[in-house]
Amino acid sequence: MNTTSQRQSPASGATAVLGNRPMSRRMLIDRLFKHLMSIGGISVIVAISAIFFYLASVVVPLFTPPTIEQESQFAVPGAAGQDTAALSGEEQREIGIRVGARGAISFFSFASGQVLASHAIKLPDGAQVTSYASGERRTYALGFGLSDGRVVLVKQGYQVTYPDNKRLITPSIEYPLGEEPLVIDPQGKPIVQLAIQQSEEGSTIVALTEDGRLLVSAVSLTNNLMTGESTSQVEQSEIVLPPSDIRRLLVESKQRELYVLHGDRALARYDIGDKTQPRLIETVQLTDAGEKVTALTMLSGGFSIIVGTNRGNLAQWFPVRKESNHFILTRIRTFDPMQGAVTALAPEFNRKAFIAGDSQGNLGSYFATSNRLLFNKKLSDQALTVLGIPPRGNGYLAQDAAGKVYSAAVHNDHPEVSFSSLWQKVWYESYEAPDYVWQSSAANSDFEPKFSLAPLTYGTIKAAAYAMLISIPLALLGAIFTGYFMTPKMRTIVKPSIEMMGALPTVILGFLAGLWLAPLVENNLAGVLLSIVLLPVSLVGSAWLWQLLPENLRNRVPPGWEAALQLPVVAFMLWFLFQIGHPIEAAFFGGDLPSWLSNELGISYDQRNSLVVGIAMGFAVTPNIFSIAEDAIFSVPKHLTSGSLALGATPWQTLVGVVLLTASPGIFSAVMIGLGRAVGETMIVLMATGNTAVMDFSMFSGFRTLSANIGVEMPEAGVGETHYRLLFLSALVLFAFTFIVNTLAELVRQRMREKYSTI
Repeated sequence: MNTTSQRQSPASGATAVLGNRPMSRRMLIDRLFKHLMSIGGISVIVAISAIFFYLASVVVPLFTPPTIEQESQFAVPGAAGQDTAALSGEEQREIGIRVGARGAISFFSFASGQVLASHAIKLPDGAQVTSYASGERRTYALGFGLSDGRVVLVKQGYQVTYPDNKRLITPSIEYPLGEEPLVIDPQGKPIVQLAIQQSEEGSTIVALTEDGRLLVSAVSLTNNLMTGESTSQVEQSEIVLPPSDIRRLLVESKQRELYVLHGDRALARYDIGDKTQPRLIETVQLTDAGEKVTALTMLSGGFSIIVGTNRGNLAQWFPVRKESNHFILTRIRTFDPMQGAVTALAPEFNRKAFIAGDSQGNLGSYFATSNRLLFNKKLSDQALTVLGIPPRGNGYLAQDAAGKVYSAAVHNDHPEVSFSSLWQKVWYESYEAPDYVWQSSAANSDFEPKFSLAPLTYGTIKAAAYAMLISIPLALLGAIFTGYFMTPKMRTIVKPSIEMMGALPTVILGFLAGLWLAPLVENNLAGVLLSIVLLPVSLVGSAWLWQLLPENLRNRVPPGWEAALQLPVVAFMLWFLFQIGHPIEAAFFGGDLPSWLSNELGISYDQRNSLVVGIAMGFAVTPNIFSIAEDAIFSVPKHLTSGSLALGATPWQTLVGVVLLTASPGIFSAVMIGLGRAVGETMIVLMATGNTAVMDFSMFSGFRTLSANIGVEMPEAGVGETHYRLLFLSALVLFAFTFIVNTLAELVRQRMREKYSTI
């Protein structure tokens, strides 16, 4: 026996080893899949993090402060025997220009101050320069008032050539109205204050003479096609009873209005559209009593005025439309004050930005629309008297009272972006009140950037809200009936059919919504609104009538198939409500409900509106919510429902008290996934709305969402520009919104699972 047992033991051991091989293989596979799942999860986290950091890398430069480089200082270039009237530069920031108060013009190296060329304007014998003015910065126009009542207009010119493949900029001086000075005052009195605007359509010159007369002149240039000679024609008028103590004159770039600063703080506004009949519109006080205006300039575009005071305060003013189509000069916003009295102002050529110098030698850079102080830098211990900015706004020139000039290069690519300009109401030029506006481009160079993300975010929430209002009742009620009441055979037909709806491309749904559904809703608006209200009532009523039928008749329909009988009811009610909608419109709304809403209630109706988007997006979101919620309800263990029924609960009590509570985490997840789908939807919103960025919750108005805005404008955005980066910021907002909502949803789902898992 012992021998036999010893002979059998090796065989038994071999059997044990062979028997463990499948187990070892299974454990190996389990470990392999465990590592694969870990790698997959980590890869997802890494991918999401990479997307976030890429979006952030594009967005961060929007909020970085300007950088100042290549700072230098040098003595005033050019003629030292006369004060500096103006400083400026050319587009490449290689050449600066200094305009002397007696007509000397010096071109110098922007970085070093080395004089490159010098010019002197051509003056008549015995005449001297007594005043100076510059036009809109983009025109490069300069005006000089003379001691004999005449005016000379000159223009900076820069010719760019490339000898030996190197850029060479050659500055010059041109006379757009001819070298012969224009007679502005026939009496020949010296011109002590001057304002000019020059354009191809004509020029305007406003001059204050030494004896207190305020003259308005319109200058037109005619060319002789035969001889090529140009002749200037001057149309003149005089403003009756001009203000006393005039300190500054400004003509806006459209040459239709004149601003006259007089006294300590008074500004008179004149209509000079008709140069022969100038008319006083209003006089406003720019500051409080006891505060004096010390600097005044006009922003690019000629609509806004920047005011600086002896207390360092800065404010922006522009005309605002009031009742009866009247424009009233209004203070729009104030800026962070300077440390000392404002002594000089200079606007940028093309943007709504300006720089300010004060009596303590500080230089401040501001952007009007974003109400943003870009930087404030101490340059000198002396007051800054003259400031200048190159055309691209990428540098500055500043001269102090001691005759020293300071220059620098400034990297300031996104000054129009701030928290207030993105998320708060902004009072834009020509607007009657502050508003949320997204308008990324315009037809002319006077455009003020309008980059408010508020209406886009609002439109995103609005689209999701209307979609969920339609999809949640349909999807959840359908899931409850399908997962709990419907027969298995019918479920095998209904569930796959609804899930197939989710596979439809959204571009097709958007196409149908925009070209078929939107006109259908507009032409049958009363019927559509009646359907929204009465169709659910009719379904409940038909179910109640079904219960009143004889029992032997109801028993002919197998349990769980009753819902199929509702299909003819839905079709009939839709047809019936659409048919009675037109008589109702004719009887109560003049036959046109959309027009009645607009005329009587002031509710504008857009054909492609929120109602259309809600129906289309609801159709797209419903399958996702239905499928997940139905799986959660159907997966409730049968012993729970059987136990509830065995204890005497009705099917409805079991549904409410057991099934829905147990399935609530899955139902909640279904709703949140549907919300995420609605928030990120692009094509339906893009094709079924008017894409108007407005903040109106009306179901009859359109909107624009963040995702649709990215889809529309990304092909047009210049890489690296503010518009381009703001579209990435829109994507980052969507990303953050989705991440936060999903995180909160997961926390809620876990709490619900812990709470109801013991039921």
